[in-house]
Amino acid sequence: MKNLDNKKNISSQGGKDLIAKVNLLRGGISSPRSGLFTNPLEKQNLSLDYESFMNEFYSLSRITNPNTLIHAIYKIIPPQAGCRFIATGIYNDKSNCLNLKLLDKLGNIYSSKIFLSDSDNPLTKCFLSGKTISVEDTEFLKFAYFHNSPALILPMISLGRTIGVMLISGIHLTPNIQLYNFIADYTGLVIHNGILLEKSGEIEKTDALTQLYNHRGFQERLAKEFEKAENEHKNLSIIMMDINNITKINRELSHAKGDEVIKLVGEKVRQNIRENDIAGRYGGDEIAIILPDTEVSQAKYLAEYITYSLSCCFIDDVGPVKVSVGISTYPECSCDKEKLLILAEQAMYISQAKGYKDGMSAIISSSDYNFWDDMALKSYAEVITKRHAQLGVNFEEEIIDKFNNEQIKSSNHLAEIATSLAGAIDAKDPYTKGHSTSVSRYSEALARAINLPEAEIEQISLGALLHDVGKIGIPENVLRKTSNLSDDEWKIMKQHPVIGAEKVLKPNPILRELIPIVKYHHERIDGKGYPEGLKGDEIPLAARIVAIADTFHALVSDRPYRKGMPLDKACEILMSGAGIQWDEDLVRKFIQIAPSLSTMI
Repeated sequence: MKNLDNKKNISSQGGKDLIAKVNLLRGGISSPRSGLFTNPLEKQNLSLDYESFMNEFYSLSRITNPNTLIHAIYKIIPPQAGCRFIATGIYNDKSNCLNLKLLDKLGNIYSSKIFLSDSDNPLTKCFLSGKTISVEDTEFLKFAYFHNSPALILPMISLGRTIGVMLISGIHLTPNIQLYNFIADYTGLVIHNGILLEKSGEIEKTDALTQLYNHRGFQERLAKEFEKAENEHKNLSIIMMDINNITKINRELSHAKGDEVIKLVGEKVRQNIRENDIAGRYGGDEIAIILPDTEVSQAKYLAEYITYSLSCCFIDDVGPVKVSVGISTYPECSCDKEKLLILAEQAMYISQAKGYKDGMSAIISSSDYNFWDDMALKSYAEVITKRHAQLGVNFEEEIIDKFNNEQIKSSNHLAEIATSLAGAIDAKDPYTKGHSTSVSRYSEALARAINLPEAEIEQISLGALLHDVGKIGIPENVLRKTSNLSDDEWKIMKQHPVIGAEKVLKPNPILRELIPIVKYHHERIDGKGYPEGLKGDEIPLAARIVAIADTFHALVSDRPYRKGMPLDKACEILMSGAGIQWDEDLVRKFIQIAPSLSTMI
């Protein structure tokens, strides 16, 4: 039981260090970073219940999940600090970067990587120097919503070494700097203790129910096999299987029956994989198989054999066991390990959507479908959303990256991809399905009505299709809110034209001509719009056209709080804002053609 002893020693040492730090706070600290003082709570005259405050700190030692930990820390920051957000950046020695997790006061979590090669970044300076840094603006985070925020950046020191940094944004931080140093060190010690426990190898690598690798063991074997495939220039395939209807089985027939099904799947997988294949319980009802030196066709053959074996097994009250199956292959589908897993899971979701043919599961490889297909995009979003916390991969970032790296073959190809991207954006807001395509159609009709050249009409149509592309970077709890937005939420929402222009269109030379449309479609004739308060003819004509089309579709569409307006009422509202919010001449022309436009949503 050597490993168990290691675990006890590590936990004991971590506990002693925590107690030592608490005693230092209780009796006074002499810190090379902060100077000599007595009790920081007394000296800084904080309005805190000391006993409750310390109990909150003790409770942190039971938290090992980083996301849960940062939420708990946020709650114990003194209210008078006016904290806007808090972030932790844990050092990753393999990639030489700080893995940043940021939590704002609305409960949104943002992820980023700060590479230590960026020597001018204050987070890097704090980590390398081990000294607290005060900044007046957090623009260096490159999150559009958090500019103009004063903050403290504190090194997280554990067992004499800096393991990361903590960033706290607020307006009254400096007077309490010793307290925040204590919080940072305490947090660092807890995180470090968790890292040491993980490295001790005490966690078993076998799933008790299926006798396959558990998630941790599977990931370790995948890392080794992936590295081997890279070094030897060989194929590596992953089969991902999801047991169908397991939630219903658990709910209606009991979890014991569900476990019986999962156990049977694990048994059949063990019996039918080859000697050098590796299988693991990837999730609650997901089984994954690593197939070294295996091409797509070979992986499909094995998957078909396993699904056939399962279909021959009958379980009382359940019947034959059915699974959805997805496959991805290195290097054909991806040269990135995490992406390979994502693609296998995406293919599995597509298999789930396609159902069965002749009683057998549809076995789908990630090389079988177009990324921009509606079903593929929806499946991709499901996987990324599900795996975001553990992978640090964001659907919006992924789809934008894919969009900007797509090899555009023709104007029709660009229009198809833009339509898919617009559909993915509209899917984030269930109340605006088809909004982007309708706005594009209305904008094109108005552009033709005023006799613009064909090239400009095509540009306006495409720009209108992507006018809301920046919403892909807006948190869903803001985007989907059915009641009025708060001031803070509205500030976030108003960022979407800039995000769309700068983050999505600007990196792609083919799309830069569309920037004025996307960036300025919320400007007003009277200068009271956003983001730059342009007025009158300062607003590009194309943006003025899209603004009218955008508003018209919003008026005639159903919303959770009202039904869509009739045509005459929508035109009346447009006319009342002509010359104030919208271009007067364009409004008149649009009202003339509005009856001929289909308003079906």
